[in-house]
Amino acid sequence: MIPRLSQSRLLCPAQLAPSRADLEVIGVFNPGVVRIENDVVMLVRVAERPREKRPGLMGLPRWEPDGTCVIDWVGEADFGAIDPRVGQLKSNGRLRLTSVSSLRVLRQRDGSSDGWLPGPALLPEMAIEEFGMEDARITKIDQTYWITYVAVSRQGAATALISSEDMLTFKRHGLIFCPENKDVVLFPRQVDGQYVALHRPNPNSHFSPPQIWIARSPDLLHWGEHQSLCGGEQCWEGDRVGGGTPPMLIDEGWLHLYHGSRRTQRDGRVGEYSVGALLLDRDDPSRVLARSGQPMMAPMAEYERNGFVPNVVFPTAMIPASLDQSDDRMSVYYGAADTAIGVVDFSKQDILKSLQ
Repeated sequence: MIPRLSQSRLLCPAQLAPSRADLEVIGVFNPGVVRIENDVVMLVRVAERPREKRPGLMGLPRWEPDGTCVIDWVGEADFGAIDPRVGQLKSNGRLRLTSVSSLRVLRQRDGSSDGWLPGPALLPEMAIEEFGMEDARITKIDQTYWITYVAVSRQGAATALISSEDMLTFKRHGLIFCPENKDVVLFPRQVDGQYVALHRPNPNSHFSPPQIWIARSPDLLHWGEHQSLCGGEQCWEGDRVGGGTPPMLIDEGWLHLYHGSRRTQRDGRVGEYSVGALLLDRDDPSRVLARSGQPMMAPMAEYERNGFVPNVVFPTAMIPASLDQSDDRMSVYYGAADTAIGVVDFSKQDILKSLQ
Protein backbone atom coordinates (compact mmCIF):
# COMPACT_ATOMS: atom_id res chain seq x y z
CA MET A 1 0.00 0.00 0.00
CA ILE A 2 1.07 3.59 -0.50
CA PRO A 3 0.98 6.37 2.12
CA ARG A 4 -2.27 8.20 2.75
CA LEU A 5 -1.42 11.90 2.90
CA SER A 6 -4.75 12.67 4.54
CA GLN A 7 -8.08 10.94 5.08
CA SER A 8 -11.51 11.74 6.47
CA ARG A 9 -15.03 10.43 6.61
CA LEU A 10 -17.29 12.92 4.84
CA LEU A 11 -20.79 11.55 5.36
CA CYS A 12 -22.58 8.77 7.23
CA PRO A 13 -26.27 7.68 7.29
CA ALA A 14 -27.19 9.79 10.33
CA GLN A 15 -26.46 12.97 8.34
CA LEU A 16 -29.13 12.37 5.65
CA ALA A 17 -32.89 12.36 6.05
CA PRO A 18 -34.78 9.39 4.57
CA SER A 19 -36.89 9.88 1.45
CA ARG A 20 -40.01 9.16 3.54
CA ALA A 21 -40.85 8.60 7.21
CA ASP A 22 -41.29 4.81 7.09
CA LEU A 23 -37.78 4.26 5.68
CA GLU A 24 -34.38 4.56 7.35
CA VAL A 25 -31.08 5.47 5.69
CA ILE A 26 -28.56 2.65 6.17
CA GLY A 27 -25.92 3.82 3.73
CA VAL A 28 -24.67 6.93 1.91
CA PHE A 29 -21.72 5.85 -0.21
CA ASN A 30 -20.07 5.32 -3.64
CA PRO A 31 -20.29 8.95 -4.86
CA GLY A 32 -19.67 10.40 -8.27
CA VAL A 33 -17.71 13.64 -7.75
CA VAL A 34 -16.80 16.67 -9.86
CA ARG A 35 -15.47 20.13 -9.15
CA ILE A 36 -17.61 22.93 -10.62
CA GLU A 37 -15.83 26.27 -10.27
CA ASN A 38 -15.26 26.57 -6.49
CA ASP A 39 -17.74 23.86 -5.51
CA VAL A 40 -17.28 20.14 -5.03
CA VAL A 41 -20.43 18.32 -6.17
CA MET A 42 -21.24 14.73 -5.25
CA LEU A 43 -23.95 12.46 -6.62
CA VAL A 44 -24.28 9.96 -3.79
CA ARG A 45 -26.00 6.62 -3.47
CA VAL A 46 -28.51 6.56 -0.61
CA ALA A 47 -29.61 3.09 0.54
CA GLU A 48 -32.79 2.77 2.57
CA ARG A 49 -34.82 -0.04 4.15
CA PRO A 50 -38.17 -0.26 6.00
CA ARG A 51 -38.24 0.89 9.60
CA GLU A 52 -41.13 -1.40 10.43
CA LYS A 53 -40.43 -4.88 11.75
CA ARG A 54 -43.03 -7.64 11.49
CA PRO A 55 -42.54 -10.92 13.37
CA GLY A 56 -41.70 -13.74 11.00
CA LEU A 57 -41.65 -11.46 7.95
CA MET A 58 -38.98 -9.76 5.87
CA GLY A 59 -39.72 -6.36 4.29
CA LEU A 60 -38.22 -6.07 0.80
CA PRO A 61 -38.46 -2.58 -0.76
CA ARG A 62 -38.82 -1.75 -4.47
CA TRP A 63 -39.65 1.31 -6.55
CA GLU A 64 -42.75 1.82 -8.67
CA PRO A 65 -42.29 3.76 -11.96
CA ASP A 66 -43.94 6.83 -10.39
CA GLY A 67 -41.17 7.07 -7.78
CA THR A 68 -43.19 5.47 -4.99
CA CYS A 69 -41.39 2.98 -2.78
CA VAL A 70 -43.46 -0.09 -1.84
CA ILE A 71 -42.62 -2.88 0.59
CA ASP A 72 -43.17 -6.55 -0.22
CA TRP A 73 -43.53 -8.62 2.96
CA VAL A 74 -42.31 -12.21 2.60
CA GLY A 75 -41.90 -14.96 5.17
CA GLU A 76 -38.45 -15.08 6.75
CA ALA A 77 -38.40 -18.83 6.13
CA ASP A 78 -38.74 -18.14 2.37
CA PHE A 79 -35.80 -15.69 2.27
CA GLY A 80 -32.27 -17.09 2.22
CA ALA A 81 -29.67 -14.36 2.81
CA ILE A 82 -26.66 -14.63 0.49
CA ASP A 83 -24.90 -11.66 2.10
CA PRO A 84 -26.14 -8.48 3.86
CA ARG A 85 -27.14 -6.93 0.52
CA VAL A 86 -29.04 -9.68 -1.26
CA GLY A 87 -31.00 -12.89 -0.67
CA GLN A 88 -32.93 -15.49 -2.63
CA LEU A 89 -36.62 -16.32 -2.42
CA LYS A 90 -36.83 -20.07 -1.95
CA SER A 91 -40.33 -20.19 -3.45
CA ASN A 92 -39.24 -19.05 -6.93
CA GLY A 93 -35.43 -18.80 -6.84
CA ARG A 94 -35.40 -15.05 -7.56
CA LEU A 95 -32.99 -12.62 -5.96
CA ARG A 96 -34.08 -9.56 -3.99
CA LEU A 97 -32.15 -6.75 -2.39
CA THR A 98 -32.61 -6.02 1.30
CA SER A 99 -32.51 -2.26 0.67
CA VAL A 100 -33.32 0.08 -2.18
CA SER A 101 -31.12 2.92 -3.48
CA SER A 102 -31.58 6.30 -5.12
CA LEU A 103 -29.20 9.15 -5.99
CA ARG A 104 -28.91 12.61 -4.40
CA VAL A 105 -26.86 15.69 -5.26
CA LEU A 106 -24.81 17.28 -2.48
CA ARG A 107 -22.68 20.41 -2.90
CA GLN A 108 -19.97 22.07 -0.83
CA ARG A 109 -17.88 25.17 -1.37
CA ASP A 110 -14.28 23.97 -1.89
CA GLY A 111 -12.44 24.24 1.41
CA SER A 112 -15.56 25.28 3.31
CA SER A 113 -16.56 23.84 6.68
CA ASP A 114 -20.25 24.67 6.19
CA GLY A 115 -21.22 21.08 5.41
CA TRP A 116 -22.88 19.56 2.37
CA LEU A 117 -25.87 21.43 0.94
CA PRO A 118 -28.67 19.22 -0.44
CA GLY A 119 -29.58 19.36 -4.11
CA PRO A 120 -31.94 17.43 -6.40
CA ALA A 121 -32.79 13.78 -5.79
CA LEU A 122 -32.93 11.28 -8.65
CA LEU A 123 -35.53 8.57 -8.04
CA PRO A 124 -36.27 5.55 -10.23
CA GLU A 125 -38.63 6.21 -13.14
CA MET A 126 -38.27 3.02 -15.17
CA ALA A 127 -39.11 -0.62 -14.52
CA ILE A 128 -35.42 -1.40 -15.11
CA GLU A 129 -34.70 0.65 -11.93
CA GLU A 130 -37.23 -1.25 -9.79
CA PHE A 131 -34.66 -2.29 -7.17
CA GLY A 132 -32.70 0.93 -7.27
CA MET A 133 -30.20 3.34 -8.82
CA GLU A 134 -26.64 2.76 -7.64
CA ASP A 135 -23.02 3.88 -7.86
CA ALA A 136 -23.00 6.94 -10.13
CA ARG A 137 -19.80 7.91 -11.93
CA ILE A 138 -19.49 11.40 -13.45
CA THR A 139 -17.34 12.31 -16.45
CA LYS A 140 -17.20 15.78 -17.97
CA ILE A 141 -16.91 15.63 -21.76
CA ASP A 142 -16.68 19.08 -23.35
CA GLN A 143 -19.29 21.10 -21.40
CA THR A 144 -21.59 18.23 -20.42
CA TYR A 145 -21.52 15.98 -17.36
CA TRP A 146 -22.24 12.38 -18.33
CA ILE A 147 -23.37 10.09 -15.52
CA THR A 148 -23.33 6.31 -15.67
CA TYR A 149 -25.15 4.39 -12.95
CA VAL A 150 -26.32 0.87 -12.16
CA ALA A 151 -30.04 0.24 -12.75
CA VAL A 152 -31.14 -2.81 -10.75
CA SER A 153 -34.34 -4.76 -11.37
CA ARG A 154 -35.67 -8.29 -11.52
CA GLN A 155 -33.82 -8.49 -14.87
CA GLY A 156 -30.50 -7.97 -13.08
CA ALA A 157 -27.92 -5.19 -12.85
CA ALA A 158 -27.63 -3.01 -15.99
CA THR A 159 -26.02 0.35 -16.75
CA ALA A 160 -27.93 3.49 -17.73
CA LEU A 161 -26.88 7.01 -18.72
CA ILE A 162 -27.87 10.52 -17.61
CA SER A 163 -26.52 13.89 -18.77
CA SER A 164 -26.51 17.33 -17.18
CA GLU A 165 -25.18 20.76 -18.03
CA ASP A 166 -25.11 22.02 -14.43
CA MET A 167 -25.70 19.06 -12.04
CA LEU A 168 -29.05 20.64 -11.19
CA THR A 169 -31.25 19.42 -14.04
CA PHE A 170 -30.85 16.04 -15.68
CA LYS A 171 -31.75 14.24 -18.91
CA ARG A 172 -32.13 10.46 -18.95
CA HIS A 173 -30.91 8.45 -21.93
CA GLY A 174 -31.89 4.93 -20.82
CA LEU A 175 -29.84 1.74 -20.82
CA ILE A 176 -26.47 1.57 -22.54
CA PHE A 177 -25.28 -1.84 -21.23
CA CYS A 178 -27.78 -4.65 -20.63
CA PRO A 179 -27.70 -7.03 -17.62
CA GLU A 180 -25.42 -8.26 -16.21
CA ASN A 181 -23.06 -5.32 -16.59
CA LYS A 182 -21.99 -2.59 -14.19
CA ASP A 183 -19.06 -0.41 -13.06
CA VAL A 184 -19.10 1.52 -16.36
CA VAL A 185 -16.77 4.53 -16.45
CA LEU A 186 -16.36 6.92 -19.40
CA PHE A 187 -13.14 8.48 -20.66
CA PRO A 188 -13.29 12.32 -20.63
CA ARG A 189 -12.37 12.71 -24.31
CA GLN A 190 -12.57 10.77 -27.54
CA VAL A 191 -9.74 8.54 -28.72
CA ASP A 192 -9.40 8.20 -32.52
CA GLY A 193 -12.81 9.86 -32.95
CA GLN A 194 -14.65 7.45 -30.63
CA TYR A 195 -15.89 7.57 -27.08
CA VAL A 196 -14.36 4.94 -24.80
CA ALA A 197 -15.70 3.16 -21.70
CA LEU A 198 -14.56 0.52 -19.26
CA HIS A 199 -17.20 -1.95 -18.13
CA ARG A 200 -17.65 -5.10 -16.10
CA PRO A 201 -19.56 -8.03 -17.60
CA ASN A 202 -20.71 -10.36 -14.82
CA PRO A 203 -21.21 -13.81 -16.36
CA ASN A 204 -22.78 -16.75 -14.55
CA SER A 205 -20.28 -19.13 -16.15
CA HIS A 206 -16.81 -18.36 -14.81
CA PHE A 207 -14.45 -19.59 -17.52
CA SER A 208 -11.82 -17.07 -16.42
CA PRO A 209 -10.99 -14.77 -13.50
CA PRO A 210 -13.18 -11.64 -13.17
CA GLN A 211 -12.40 -9.05 -15.84
CA ILE A 212 -12.61 -5.40 -16.80
CA TRP A 213 -13.52 -4.85 -20.46
CA ILE A 214 -13.17 -1.86 -22.80
CA ALA A 215 -15.68 -0.70 -25.43
CA ARG A 216 -16.08 2.13 -27.96
CA SER A 217 -19.00 4.22 -29.20
CA PRO A 218 -19.74 6.89 -31.82
CA ASP A 219 -22.34 8.64 -29.66
CA LEU A 220 -22.18 7.40 -26.01
CA LEU A 221 -25.42 5.44 -26.57
CA HIS A 222 -24.41 2.56 -28.85
CA TRP A 223 -21.40 0.51 -27.75
CA GLY A 224 -19.29 -2.06 -29.57
CA GLU A 225 -15.73 -3.23 -30.26
CA HIS A 226 -15.78 -4.95 -26.87
CA GLN A 227 -12.58 -6.60 -25.69
CA SER A 228 -11.12 -7.78 -22.41
CA LEU A 229 -8.73 -5.28 -20.85
CA CYS A 230 -7.46 -7.10 -17.75
CA GLY A 231 -8.47 -9.66 -15.16
CA GLY A 232 -8.13 -10.23 -11.46
CA GLU A 233 -4.70 -11.86 -11.28
CA GLN A 234 -3.92 -11.58 -7.56
CA CYS A 235 -5.72 -13.06 -4.57
CA TRP A 236 -6.92 -9.63 -3.40
CA GLU A 237 -8.81 -9.22 -6.71
CA GLY A 238 -9.69 -12.85 -7.35
CA ASP A 239 -13.44 -12.75 -6.65
CA ARG A 240 -14.54 -9.45 -8.21
CA VAL A 241 -12.80 -6.77 -10.22
CA GLY A 242 -14.35 -3.69 -11.78
CA GLY A 243 -13.90 -0.08 -12.82
CA GLY A 244 -13.74 2.57 -10.13
CA THR A 245 -12.84 6.15 -11.02
CA PRO A 246 -13.29 7.69 -14.48
CA PRO A 247 -9.87 7.60 -16.19
CA MET A 248 -7.74 10.73 -15.86
CA LEU A 249 -5.29 11.78 -18.58
CA ILE A 250 -1.84 12.54 -17.14
CA ASP A 251 1.54 12.90 -18.84
CA GLU A 252 2.22 9.16 -18.53
CA GLY A 253 -1.14 8.00 -19.95
CA TRP A 254 -4.63 7.26 -18.64
CA LEU A 255 -4.66 6.71 -14.86
CA HIS A 256 -7.56 4.62 -13.58
CA LEU A 257 -8.32 3.30 -10.09
CA TYR A 258 -10.33 0.11 -9.85
CA HIS A 259 -11.70 -2.16 -7.12
CA GLY A 260 -10.95 -5.79 -6.46
CA SER A 261 -12.26 -8.19 -3.83
CA ARG A 262 -10.90 -11.44 -2.50
CA ARG A 263 -12.84 -14.67 -2.14
CA THR A 264 -14.22 -15.56 1.27
CA GLN A 265 -15.06 -18.97 2.65
CA ARG A 266 -17.49 -17.56 5.21
CA ASP A 267 -21.15 -18.01 4.34
CA GLY A 268 -23.16 -14.80 4.24
CA ARG A 269 -20.08 -12.58 4.08
CA VAL A 270 -18.36 -10.58 1.34
CA GLY A 271 -14.62 -10.71 0.74
CA GLU A 272 -12.46 -7.66 1.48
CA TYR A 273 -12.55 -4.90 -1.18
CA SER A 274 -9.32 -3.06 -2.00
CA VAL A 275 -8.15 -0.48 -4.57
CA GLY A 276 -5.70 -0.97 -7.42
CA ALA A 277 -4.49 1.26 -10.25
CA LEU A 278 -4.04 0.87 -14.00
CA LEU A 279 -1.98 3.00 -16.38
CA LEU A 280 -3.27 2.81 -19.96
CA ASP A 281 -1.68 4.03 -23.18
CA ARG A 282 -3.01 7.50 -24.08
CA ASP A 283 -3.38 6.66 -27.79
CA ASP A 284 -4.53 3.05 -27.36
CA PRO A 285 -6.26 2.65 -23.97
CA SER A 286 -6.77 -1.07 -24.63
CA ARG A 287 -3.02 -1.40 -23.93
CA VAL A 288 -2.11 -1.71 -20.23
CA LEU A 289 1.26 -0.09 -19.52
CA ALA A 290 1.38 -0.89 -15.80
CA ARG A 291 -0.88 -2.00 -12.96
CA SER A 292 -0.91 -2.68 -9.24
CA GLY A 293 0.61 -5.95 -8.07
CA GLN A 294 -0.61 -5.25 -4.53
CA PRO A 295 -3.46 -3.01 -3.35
CA MET A 296 -2.60 0.67 -3.23
CA MET A 297 -5.37 1.05 -0.62
CA ALA A 298 -7.13 -1.47 1.64
CA PRO A 299 -9.59 -1.10 4.52
CA MET A 300 -7.77 0.35 7.54
CA ALA A 301 -9.89 2.99 9.25
CA GLU A 302 -12.64 1.94 11.65
CA TYR A 303 -15.36 3.21 9.30
CA GLU A 304 -13.85 1.18 6.44
CA ARG A 305 -13.66 -2.05 8.45
CA ASN A 306 -17.06 -1.84 10.17
CA GLY A 307 -20.44 -1.13 8.59
CA PHE A 308 -23.26 -2.68 6.60
CA VAL A 309 -20.70 -4.65 4.54
CA PRO A 310 -17.44 -4.74 6.53
CA ASN A 311 -13.97 -4.30 5.04
CA VAL A 312 -14.82 -2.36 1.88
CA VAL A 313 -13.10 0.57 0.17
CA PHE A 314 -14.76 1.19 -3.20
CA PRO A 315 -13.30 4.07 -5.31
CA THR A 316 -15.72 6.02 -7.49
CA ALA A 317 -14.06 9.41 -8.15
CA MET A 318 -10.61 10.97 -8.35
CA ILE A 319 -9.97 14.70 -8.76
CA PRO A 320 -6.96 16.97 -8.17
CA ALA A 321 -6.79 17.84 -4.48
CA SER A 322 -6.55 21.56 -5.22
CA LEU A 323 -6.79 24.06 -8.04
CA ASP A 324 -3.00 24.60 -7.82
CA GLN A 325 -1.57 22.76 -10.83
CA SER A 326 1.76 22.31 -9.05
CA ASP A 327 0.04 20.28 -6.33
CA ASP A 328 0.81 16.57 -6.81
CA ARG A 329 -1.99 15.33 -4.57
CA MET A 330 -5.03 13.43 -5.87
CA SER A 331 -8.24 13.21 -3.84
CA VAL A 332 -9.93 9.82 -4.09
CA TYR A 333 -13.57 9.59 -3.03
CA TYR A 334 -14.88 6.18 -2.08
CA GLY A 335 -17.56 4.16 -0.36
CA ALA A 336 -16.57 2.77 3.03
CA ALA A 337 -18.17 -0.49 4.22
CA ASP A 338 -21.25 0.23 2.05
CA THR A 339 -22.18 2.73 4.77
CA ALA A 340 -20.24 6.00 4.57
CA ILE A 341 -18.26 8.22 2.20
CA GLY A 342 -14.56 8.79 2.69
CA VAL A 343 -11.94 10.86 0.91
CA VAL A 344 -8.21 10.18 0.94
CA ASP A 345 -5.33 12.09 -0.63
CA PHE A 346 -2.45 10.34 -2.38
CA SER A 347 0.60 11.62 -4.18
CA LYS A 348 0.24 10.98 -7.92
CA GLN A 349 3.90 10.01 -8.06
CA ASP A 350 3.41 7.52 -5.22
CA ILE A 351 0.61 5.89 -7.20
CA LEU A 352 2.75 5.64 -10.34
CA LYS A 353 5.76 4.29 -8.43
CA SER A 354 3.61 1.52 -6.97
CA LEU A 355 2.71 0.11 -10.41
CA GLN A 356 4.40 -2.85 -12.06
